[in-house]
Amino acid sequence: MVDYGKVRSTVKPEPKVIDDFSVWINSDIHEVQIDDPDGENQHTEYEYNMVQYSKDEYINMIDDEKSKLQEELTDTQLALCDVYEMIGG
Repeated sequence: MVDYGKVRSTVKPEPKVIDDFSVWINSDIHEVQIDDPDGENQHTEYEYNMVQYSKDEYINMIDDEKSKLQEELTDTQLALCDVYEMIGG
């Protein structure tokens, strides 16, 4: 993973870009108005956080998140079973 921190672009980035080797995640995207050097005009730039993952890193990260969500879902289902048993008597 390479965290490029806060970057700027004149082109609005996509939240996720996948190329041959990497997955690029762009977050907290917002417009910034920049004064031109002449002081008379402005132009729009986009400021955002950029992180680059190798495809293997990204797959592992998604797999870890999926496992955590499955555990949370199981815990929720067990808690609901307990509630149903208490209600049912």
